[in-house]
Amino acid sequence: MLAVADLSVAYEGAGIALHGVSLEVGESEVVTVLGSNGAGKTTLLRTISRTVSLHGGRVSGGSVTWRGSDVTTSSSAAMVRRGVVQSPEGRGIFANLSVEDNLRVGAFAAPRRTRRERAAQCYDAFPDLVPHRRLPAGLLSGGQQQMLAVARALMVRPALLLLDEPSLGLAPQMVARVGEIVSALRSDGTSVLLVEQNASMALSVADRAYVLEVGEISASGTAEQIAVDGTIARSYLGSDASDGFAANAESAVTS
Repeated sequence: MLAVADLSVAYEGAGIALHGVSLEVGESEVVTVLGSNGAGKTTLLRTISRTVSLHGGRVSGGSVTWRGSDVTTSSSAAMVRRGVVQSPEGRGIFANLSVEDNLRVGAFAAPRRTRRERAAQCYDAFPDLVPHRRLPAGLLSGGQQQMLAVARALMVRPALLLLDEPSLGLAPQMVARVGEIVSALRSDGTSVLLVEQNASMALSVADRAYVLEVGEISASGTAEQIAVDGTIARSYLGSDASDGFAANAESAVTS
């Protein structure tokens, strides 16, 4: 579905954020990109969704191909129409709008009847939102806000969902729930490109993984391969104290 080839992105006055990044996402596949703060993960998603220019970034090399078509210079609206939707880091909900209105915004261009039908499907998938549908979204818990952010992205029926740090700031129980949601999306035929710092959760739901360090891919493989490679774990965590990471991640993948 998605092929990123030798992609380089720079920000004016801030230098290169991505350098020669290549990755692929297939049909009904969950692919995770792991990396620490500043590795370039969010820039990667913004470049794919074509919102990077809104943040002062520009593609300086390489390409993004979607189902065989070069979309490197497409607009963000065109990417949504093609079925590529991003759920941003920090959730990005409209706090003063109700849960219901947040969902409607996710498919504002669709006919009213279609919006109602899709909202009903989202409530089926995220029943925790139902009691709060008339409340301002800002009153929801962090976990509920994350569910709303994902549900809003699903209102356009994406073929590929770009998820940016969905577990950030959540309690362990809600992190597990996020993992369940990602697995359910794959089962329903939606591909997911998951950007995460929570490596254990990400590897437990992903088919394949890439490790991004300082704007470059330092490792790639199946989730199992990344989980059991202690060298990769130490490189990703940037500390010799990560010796137990591989064992913990492998346990998460195989459980």
